[in-house]
Amino acid sequence: MTIASFDPIVDSRTKILILGSIPSVKSLEKIEYYGNKQNQFWKILFSIFDTSFLTQSYEQKKDFLLENGIGLWDVVRNCEREGSLDIAIKNQEINDFDSFFKAHPQITTLLFNGKIAYQFFYKKYGLIKGITYYVMPSTSPANTMSFEKKLKEWSVLLNHL
Repeated sequence: MTIASFDPIVDSRTKILILGSIPSVKSLEKIEYYGNKQNQFWKILFSIFDTSFLTQSYEQKKDFLLENGIGLWDVVRNCEREGSLDIAIKNQEINDFDSFFKAHPQITTLLFNGKIAYQFFYKKYGLIKGITYYVMPSTSPANTMSFEKKLKEWSVLLNHL
């Protein structure tokens, strides 16, 4: 099945861009980044900032990111994939980050939500001068690392940026 990524969540305040690979089946159904309730992305971010996310709408979640200088996008523009696992991605086309970074020169940090997102990005773009990369543990339910360990690794970084 051919799938496509969402538009980026970004504005002029965005300094940190979190990059996933491409939305899961549940996220595509809901038309929301990290729409699978099993994915710990929102829980981790809101825990770091000591804010409740359970009652927040998707619009409020997006506003929260932007207010904190955080943007969100995916590395893969479109691909073929059965199911939601990154290892099932085939025939991927990568988003146009050359144009994106020209339009958003204030972004200086990339956080990759998992190794596959980083590998796809790095293969096409390598290291980009003036931008620092961090590969974070995937928040996906497929990553069996404990929530506490994921939260600690994401917290250490986000608290220092």
